[in-house]
Amino acid sequence: MKILVTGGTGFIGSAVVLQALEDGHEVVNLDSLTYAAAKASLAAVEDHDAYAFEHADIRDREALDRIFTEHAPDAVMHLAAESHVDRSIDGPAAFVETNVLGTFHLLEASRAHWVRHGKPAAFRFHHVSTDEVFGSLGETGLFDEDTRYDPRSPYSASKAGSDHLVRAWGETYGLPILLTNCSNNYGPRQFPEKLIPVTILNALAGKPLPIYGKGENVRDWLYVEDHATALLKVLTEAAPGDTYAIGGENEARNIDLVRTLCEILDARRPGGAPHADLITHVTDRPGHDQRYAIDPSRIREKLGWRPSLELREGLERTVDWYLANEDWWRPLQSRAGVGERLGNDRVTP
Repeated sequence: MKILVTGGTGFIGSAVVLQALEDGHEVVNLDSLTYAAAKASLAAVEDHDAYAFEHADIRDREALDRIFTEHAPDAVMHLAAESHVDRSIDGPAAFVETNVLGTFHLLEASRAHWVRHGKPAAFRFHHVSTDEVFGSLGETGLFDEDTRYDPRSPYSASKAGSDHLVRAWGETYGLPILLTNCSNNYGPRQFPEKLIPVTILNALAGKPLPIYGKGENVRDWLYVEDHATALLKVLTEAAPGDTYAIGGENEARNIDLVRTLCEILDARRPGGAPHADLITHVTDRPGHDQRYAIDPSRIREKLGWRPSLELREGLERTVDWYLANEDWWRPLQSRAGVGERLGNDRVTP
């Protein structure tokens, strides 16, 4: 299969590109190379015979039409998105423009390509979304494919909007769509603005480890390589119109997650121990969802997928990767917003 992957130079996208190539697919990576892109993530496959890179923006319909014409993909895996909640609080416009309007243009370009080629039944448009569109859970309960939408941030609202567009293009035009909503990803090659890489890199530098509020917010953690495997399984085995919730079955409070990372770093880099002394509680994020957790029983029962890693093992692998790959993350430290507190104000001037 020839797969057009949008956002393939990002965190989850790069894992998907690497796994797809390993599985024997051809990959066209369409990426606009925003601040969160890291071309080094795919350095190992730049010269791969089955890999091509296209520097383009999903909001650019002319560029999309050219790429579809030149590469004639059998499927689209749509991962390109603005994704950091804190940045969405400070600047929501970019999230609406990329996540909503960009998805619209990609859907239209995909539909034109699909029609031009006679509406092949095997074509797929796989939209990769988040569990954040479902809002916040209390102490009990799980999100699943039938949970009602209740987004609470500009980021999750923009992703909810893109989800609805994808479903509408499936219903109205018959475009063979797939939709997945995942829990929090972690692992190698994650841009250093999210909780886990921030904790690892700040700890290595002896800097404070910021925890929003009391650190009691709960997330379901999914190792990125497990997620990539699940996404490709959905792409190749699911029926048009199917939706799947993909979770790691690994819930943890933020404070406990950070303490575990500190324990791992104490063992790997004892010179800085105890790293937990660096934990610093800061003002909570506006509208911070209390808990996310996914019931992945549908994908387990229908497609035979389940996460392969427990959280502790995944965190150990992640720490080891960052320790061994300073040449990857060091250049990213100077990019805009890295190391700064973002999303601290409800009002944007």
